[in-house]
Amino acid sequence: MREAQSLSFPITMLVIFSIALMTPAISNPGSSVAVWASIVPFSSPIVMMARIPFGVPNTVPYWQLGLSMALLIAGFIFTTWFASRIYRTGILMYGKKPSWKEMMKWAFRK
Repeated sequence: MREAQSLSFPITMLVIFSIALMTPAISNPGSSVAVWASIVPFSSPIVMMARIPFGVPNTVPYWQLGLSMALLIAGFIFTTWFASRIYRTGILMYGKKPSWKEMMKWAFRK
């Protein structure tokens, strides 16, 4: 359980960073920070939902909404593939506690 908590810290920091980016997106939904944060997959579910109430065709163009959704889907598929590689190699074959270095090695093993 302790290992899982230590490995979940970077993911938690990404969520906190996304919430911090939501504040400038609400105050100025057309700014470059808001636009890029709503396109990057780890922050797009939070920041894009903060921008959408200001108007989809006016403030948020359809291409930004579509690009955000497409990159979020692609990020989900990549993350699932990446996690499956780590799980298959590290957990099923070796059964030992992973470190960051070992997980990267397991993910890109052929």
